[in-house]
Formats: sequence, C-alpha cells, structure tokens
Amino acid sequence: MPGAPHYPGVVTVSPHATALANDLALALRLADAADAESLPRFDSADLQISTKADNSHVTDADLATERAIRAIIEAERPADGVFGEEFGAQGDTHRQWIIDPIDGTANYLRGVPLWGTMIALAIDGVPQVGVVSMPALGRRWWASAGDGAWTATDAGPRRLHVSQVASLDDASVSFQSIAQWAAAGRTAELLALAERVWRDRAYGDVFSYMMLAEGHLDMVAEFDVKEYDIAAAVPIVREAGGRMTSFEGVETISDRSTLASNGILHEAFLGLLHD
Repeated sequence: MPGAPHYPGVVTVSPHATALANDLALALRLADAADAESLPRFDSADLQISTKADNSHVTDADLATERAIRAIIEAERPADGVFGEEFGAQGDTHRQWIIDPIDGTANYLRGVPLWGTMIALAIDGVPQVGVVSMPALGRRWWASAGDGAWTATDAGPRRLHVSQVASLDDASVSFQSIAQWAAAGRTAELLALAERVWRDRAYGDVFSYMMLAEGHLDMVAEFDVKEYDIAAAVPIVREAGGRMTSFEGVETISDRSTLASNGILHEAFLGLLHD
C-alpha cells in the first residue's frame, strides 16, 4: 500500500504570514493526517462502500479521514466549530472548520486519482484559510486571506496566479457534469456556454478549481454543491486573483451553486449564462 506523500515544498506557513498563520499551519497538518488515512485505502480491494440517503457513495476511508481531522481539531481548537460532510456540524459557527474528507469519492472508489481532501476555516461564514491535498497525484495547494495562494513543488512553494485570458472566445472551462446542469434545469445554458468558449471539459470536483487557480482554466461552474464542496477552494481561488460567487453572482458558499473564474471574465460568464 502507498504511504502518505512527502511535500518538500510545503512550509508550515506562507512566506508572508499574517494573523491566520497558526490556523494555516494547523490546516496543513490536518491535511497530512488526512493523507495518512486516505491514501493507503485508495484502490484497495477491501474498501467498504455504502450508499447514503442522497444516493451518493461513502467509504470507510471517508469516515476514517474525517474522524482523524476532527480528532486533531477537537484536541487543539476545542472552542472552534466543525462542519464535515460525513458527521455534520457541531460547535461554534463564528470560527468553523469545514471539511470534505474525500472530495471525489466516486473517483476514489473506482481507482481514479482525481480526488482530494478539502479543509477550510471559515470566520463568520467566510472561508479565510483553505488547504486542498490530492495525495494520489502528489499535489497540494493552500491559501490564507492576505497571504496569497501557493502550491508545493520540489523547488519550494510556488505562488499561484489565475490566467489573464480576457475573451470568452479564448476561454477554457470546466462544467463538472451534464447531469448536474440538467438536474438544475440549465441544459440550455450549458450548451450556450460550450458553443461560446474555446474549450469545454468536465475535469470534475476540486481538481477543476485548483487548475483554475493555477491559470490552466478560466472558469468552473457547478450546481447542488454544499459548503464543504467548495469552502477550501474559495481562499485559494481568490488569493490567486480569481473570483468565486454563486451562479447568481453572490459571494456566498451557501447558495448551492458556484461560478469561479479568473476574475477578468466573471461578469462576461454571468451575462452569458443568464442571457
């Protein structure tokens, strides 16, 4: 079984630390603990899989990963609240850790490496710290408000910047899935988007947002998202220079939709999708 990857470029805090430095350092350690639980079970022949009430899958690795994260938070930040996909919300909502232990469980249980752990700290409902770890790819990204967005490389932390694409004609987008847009009654808008942009693909789940933050994509949009599906991506996208709102253009993580962009094209995408 593979062990948790080593990230030589990850430092305990970003190079320009603010008051959130200790929270970011904790979030990175939480990601280490998550990787240690999730990666050894990836593509395992004895993975235990069950179906939740919403017909989505959950594995024993999802549960173990969230328990590992929660145990550390409860020990080191007992006054903070926690909201996780598998075990719900408890405690304070002023400072709340928002966790998706394995984002992309469908990929995880099929042996596809595009899955990751999402860890965010929201203060009064606004994500201020975000860490995304995709150990099967050996990749990690992180950000805290005011400190920029970063990824680990062999040469050290590399700061992230969204693209400078300024025309829909040149834009590359990820729409997540046709079924998702159809369920939201947005099939016509999806077709209009695909016809308008240079390139459309469904890379899926948290990986799309990280590719946006790295400048490889120009927009990501999806529906039926919970807070834990997007919270960790918000600081990373915003600190990389992008913008992340609901499909209606509201800066919130609670509207069950999200549209993330390089910022330059945000209003153009909103206009296209609401035309």
